[in-house]
Amino acid sequence: MKVLDLSRVLAGPLCSMMLGDLGASVIKVERPHTGDDTRGWGPPFHQNGQSAYFLSANRNKLSLAANFADPDDRALLLELISEADIVIENFLPGALTRSGIDSDALLAQNPQLIWCSISGFGPESQRPGYDFVVQAEAGWMAITGDPLGDPMKVGVAMVDVTTGKDAAIGILAALGARERAGSVGLPIHARRVHVSLQTSALAALVNVAQNSLVSGRDASRWGNAHANLVPYQLFKTADRPIVIAVGADGQWPPAMHAIGLPELAADPALQTNAGRLAHRDRTVAAIAAQLTTAPADQWLEALNAAGIPCGVVKTVKEAVDSALESAQLRVTDAARMGLPPLWGGAIRYEPPHCGEHSVTVREKRWRSFENPA
Repeated sequence: MKVLDLSRVLAGPLCSMMLGDLGASVIKVERPHTGDDTRGWGPPFHQNGQSAYFLSANRNKLSLAANFADPDDRALLLELISEADIVIENFLPGALTRSGIDSDALLAQNPQLIWCSISGFGPESQRPGYDFVVQAEAGWMAITGDPLGDPMKVGVAMVDVTTGKDAAIGILAALGARERAGSVGLPIHARRVHVSLQTSALAALVNVAQNSLVSGRDASRWGNAHANLVPYQLFKTADRPIVIAVGADGQWPPAMHAIGLPELAADPALQTNAGRLAHRDRTVAAIAAQLTTAPADQWLEALNAAGIPCGVVKTVKEAVDSALESAQLRVTDAARMGLPPLWGGAIRYEPPHCGEHSVTVREKRWRSFENPA
């Protein structure tokens, strides 16, 4: 599959990187000299000069520096599009058409083409889309953070990440439909994939949104607790915090026996999750007091032996180092090329420098993947 990536920042580049991990040939088109905005989003910068942010979402691509206003560059892009299977872009509506790249016309001219547009607030909006703004407007910040504190954004740009994955799902669905259609082909509307940060963020509210719809009440911030489950939260121990996630009534008695609270395990009022919700304060208080009497490892050993979902709160470095050890990857390699691909994907090319493959792509077009060096 040939993917022309006209996007920048995170949602679009993450989508095209996932397709590249799965084997697609991806050409990333960038502004000459400056390139993708995230090339300057540092420090930290890798010793090769690339920003860590850019490295996280741009492996398995060749980089072509091209100026949309230049007639020769525009002709090159149109030629690449004519042979492409997929175009991914996140320009404001109308911007590409004004640059001479009309998606409607290109979809009509190229019956194999699938066009994925990523926007902030939908195809009619001229508002630029940034993760932080959408987290605020989609309700995420209202439900994140300490109940007595300020609204808080999620620590990762999860709206961008979710949108990028939604875009990849939409593209794969369109490819499947194209395959099934065969020589009949798909109409233009079926070859258009449009996702927005706003709609992806709203869809990702899942049970929180449904709670509000069903109850008629607004959602609240629960900090490290859960609106619908008890106990399902962070607890302090004698040395470091852990999380316990009792997600089924059958887990309740063994969990309490594991931490030495048989009286809670036997309490008739606490045998169902609804009962534990009704008695949240006293249930959580008893568990919290007990867990501070011993270190985290002791509780985790007992809870794991009982089959109770639990875990220690790790730092990012601890979590990443553990994942790399499991995947048998060196930290130095991951620092240059990102975390291991999903679904058994492969890393074929390091994240490119801006315009690194411009000469090759201008000379060989899509044949550049035969020898991208």
